[in-house]
Amino acid sequence: MLDFHRIRLTDQKAYQTILAHSPNRGCEYAFANLYLWGKQNIFFSGDCAAFFSHFHGQSVYPYPIGSGNRRPLVEAIIQDAADRGIPCRFTSLLESDIQDLEQWFPGYFHVMPSRNSFDYVYDINDLADLRGRKFQKKRNHVNRFHAEHSGCTVEPLSPDNLDRAMEMVESWYTLRIAANPHEDYLLEKAAMEKMFRHYEGLGMEGILLEEGEKVLAVTVASRLSEDTFDVHFEKAFETVEGAYAAVNCEMARFLRLRHPEVRFLNREDDIGLEGLRKAKLDYHPHHMVEKYRAFVVEDFYED
Repeated sequence: MLDFHRIRLTDQKAYQTILAHSPNRGCEYAFANLYLWGKQNIFFSGDCAAFFSHFHGQSVYPYPIGSGNRRPLVEAIIQDAADRGIPCRFTSLLESDIQDLEQWFPGYFHVMPSRNSFDYVYDINDLADLRGRKFQKKRNHVNRFHAEHSGCTVEPLSPDNLDRAMEMVESWYTLRIAANPHEDYLLEKAAMEKMFRHYEGLGMEGILLEEGEKVLAVTVASRLSEDTFDVHFEKAFETVEGAYAAVNCEMARFLRLRHPEVRFLNREDDIGLEGLRKAKLDYHPHHMVEKYRAFVVEDFYED
């Protein structure tokens, strides 16, 4: 079996070098997401990295990345699954990955799109400026928020105010769980708590919207590629009208000012939730990161 190990902060430098030399990937390849969510394992092989992930009782292999020859690594993963006695399930493939698989292993894999996992990627200027008729409603929400909260300030998230951000997020979950007691927020809440503990080590960047001593909204992101930041978390009190629209806009402005080279914000997927899908489409994404799953044909039909 491959010698996978749980992802550690000390893996970040080596991993970021590999990611930087890979085609643009989906949000699940951001180091912060690998470190924060679920049980994620990694194996380095030269200029490539392989992954073994566990979510909700299922084990999968996010497709390996890297600038080197990945065919031997794919073959090793197929054998790893056989050695473990589990189906070989690849996730997060791009169309170019599918072409490689079909060339290397014709007819061996069954491939399906993962629409619920498609990432929504936006032009940072669209979100920062909200220009044009298509963003009129969003501009109205933001303008109304600032009119009703004229004393609100935008503060960079830092060790000096992390405690206030954590208190706000804890209140957000308390309110949300009370309103929706059957919803499962455990995984996300644990990921956010871990993110706050390792905020600087993960290279996160974020902002708070504060009114007096009250935090109205918080959002956090990290670099995914040279021209793209991944927005990992965004929380705002729903009783504060326009807070989500305002923090979205202010985060785009904040990152554009700090990183002029950044062109896009990846706001991740919609996990198949109809309301979330509509909200993300309403912001008119520049493009989607389309992802696919691949199963060994024999495993697929046995399932």
